[in-house]
This record gives sequence, C-alpha cells and structure tokens, in this order.
Amino acid sequence: MSLEGALRERQESGRPVRVAVVGCGKFAAMFLAQLRHIPGIEVAALVDLEPERVRARLREIGWDPTAVPVTVDLEAAFAWGAEVMVEATGDPVVGARHALAAIERGLHVVMVNVEADALVGPALARRARDAGVVYSLAYGDQPALIVELVDWARTSGFRVVAAGKGTKYLPAYHASTPETVWRHYGIDAERARRAGMNPKMFNSFLDGTKSAIEMAAVANATGLRVPRDGLGFPPLGTDDLAQRLIPRSEGGLLEAAGMVEVVSCLHRDGRPVAGDLRWGVYVVFEAQNPYAAQCLDEYGLSTDASGRRSALWRPYHLIGLELAVSIARVAVAREATGFPKAWRAEVVACAKRELEEGTRLDGEGGFTVWGRLVPASRARREGLLPIGLAQGVRLKRRVPAFHVLTLDDVTRPPASEALALRAELAPARDEEP
Repeated sequence: MSLEGALRERQESGRPVRVAVVGCGKFAAMFLAQLRHIPGIEVAALVDLEPERVRARLREIGWDPTAVPVTVDLEAAFAWGAEVMVEATGDPVVGARHALAAIERGLHVVMVNVEADALVGPALARRARDAGVVYSLAYGDQPALIVELVDWARTSGFRVVAAGKGTKYLPAYHASTPETVWRHYGIDAERARRAGMNPKMFNSFLDGTKSAIEMAAVANATGLRVPRDGLGFPPLGTDDLAQRLIPRSEGGLLEAAGMVEVVSCLHRDGRPVAGDLRWGVYVVFEAQNPYAAQCLDEYGLSTDASGRRSALWRPYHLIGLELAVSIARVAVAREATGFPKAWRAEVVACAKRELEEGTRLDGEGGFTVWGRLVPASRARREGLLPIGLAQGVRLKRRVPAFHVLTLDDVTRPPASEALALRAELAPARDEEP
C-alpha cells in the first residue's frame, strides 16, 4: 500500500497518526499549512516557549488558533496521545533533551533539528533502536533528500562518487555576522525585521555553518566521507557535477571517491554559476560495468570523460511542505527517511575574527564562530570544539582569526543530556580519505 493509502486507511479506521510538534517556526508553519490536505495525520499539540506567537502564526496560515492545544509543557503534549514527536527547535542541546524524552516514552522522533542530529544523532538513533521506536531525519530538508538519492544509486547498483547540495557561498561569508547578513543577501534590514526574519538563523546558512551541519548528517547516515579540512564549496552548475566531482587523481576536485560536498551558485568573483543548484540536492554516481556505462550514453545522460560517471539532481527542496512523508514513513512503515548509522563527521567551531580571552561564544550563525566540517576521528584526536557546544562558553585565551577552537580553549560546557550523549560516540574507523 502507498503511504497516502496507508494514511487514508488510518483516517477511515479512526486511528490517525497524532503528532506533537516542538518548536513552531517556519518549518512547522509550512507543515501545518499542508496538513489540512493530508488525511490520517493530526496534531496532538504544539509546544513552544511563546504560545501567543504560535497562535498568531496559526491565524496567519488559516488555522483556528483554538483548534489545537498550544503549550510550553512537553510532558503535557506527550500526555495528549502523541505517537510521533517532530523536533524543530533548532537548538542542539534542547533538541537532544526533547528527543531523549520522546524516545523514553515510546514516541517516534522526526528530527528537523539537524543541529542536534549533527551533535549527537548516532547516540540518539541507537537509543531509539533499543527502545523499539524510529528516529528519522526530516523529509523536505536537504539531508533526507540527499540520503534518498544515495539510496537510489546504491540500490540501482551504482557506486556513489559524491553527494550533497547547493548553496550561496563566497569565502568572505565565513566572517559574516547577524549585522552584515542582510547586505550579503541583498535584503533590506528593516524589511527583514518587520517580516520576523531571524538574522542569526539566516547567517548560519550564509557563513557555511548550516552546510557543514547538513553534510555531517548526510555523512553519518550514508557512510560517505568528509574532506579533512572542510567543504570546498566549488562553483559548479548541474552540467559540471559529474565532470568535476571526481577524485583529484583523475583531474577532479575530491580528495577521494565517495565524499560529501556542497556546490556554490556563485563564482569566486561573484558572477552567477550557469545552471546552479542553489536550492537543490545531487548525487554523482558511477556505472560499474561497461554495458551500464553504454546505457548511460544511450539514454542521453551527460557523463564525465570516462563515460562511466553521471549525476542526478533535484533542483528544489520544499522544507516543511514535505514533512508528512517522514511522519507517515515512521508511523506506518516504521522506517526512517534517513538516520545516522555511525559517527563519521563533526562540525567544529572556527573563529570569525581575533577573539580575546574571556569572549563569550554565541554559537551557530553568530558574531564569533562558524562551523567547519571535519572527520570525526580528527575532531576526537585533536580535541576540537563542536559548534553545537560553542554557545555560552568563554575563551580561556586569545585566539587568532580562523583558529579552529579546541575544548581546551574554552570553559567547560555545562552539564546536559547532549554532553552525556557525546560520551557515547566513537568515531568510525574509515571515515578519513
């Protein structure tokens, strides 16, 4: 039975999938806007620290704000009969705590909060498996869509050479702050403020942190490796993917085959890339026998010089509008739309500028640090500071601009469920190129 058919059967039998949504921002609003057209799923409760703001958002998307419970109490939301928790707060430490609470109470978890997944996802997925529930990445967000493409390629008998997403990137963006972000985006700051656009969140996308976090989630879920010194953000269009995202030993850009990478929609001089993939996802795959390679040519696929490698991509992702796919999959089929299988990737904090002793770090998208993707084994070996723990801690010494911070550089992060889960992580043995 199709997912849609299974949901319709749940609706007709009076057993709709009940969902507690935690963190009611843009992603949640997009999901709720679609939900009225989706049989078989209903909201048990919305959980947010600002209930009145949530009710205003409900009115904005055409909902009766009294039609669903809105609360600050996570336990109350669970008590109202939720089967699935959607964690969409964006706070990695809080998200880890919420996920653990849901797993302990027998709820499936759809983790929109990719920050939490990058920080402790492998430990959460293991806890969920042991508890007999499903932990899943969120469909509609790019990591789950990339995982789907990788699974398609491998199931079809192709070797995955590279996989990732597109974004807007220039090297100068690593130093961007919430005060400069709107200029880089070409958005009037006052208009952004009136629209309720969060400058820190938008800055995380711009300064490279969000790309690193998302690629960490993909690497942990697929077994693909990550570059030793971080993403390269090469300026490539869709016609370039199969030609350039191949190993350096064969004239390409990758340290080795089987890696994640993010491509930029801008050349380094600021010119737009032709056929850019700014909003999309891709996989570069390789035929493993001559006849399959011949078929790639016969069916019109663009390949590299060897004739064996080609690319498949999806030009857009629809964020919360697609979230029901994950909810249906975990509740009906008890399958994840991607989940971390091993700890292969870490996102570490790098100084945006020279920082003085005593500086309080402000985490993802802020004024002090940005996140760089590195292999988990390197992060553990060198004692590097995860970006997810770089919020509120203070520097114990001055550090230069672009310094990769270590745990010894900062005061100890406060005790939390996330910190305890970190102790359970052990790097996969083969993740470095």
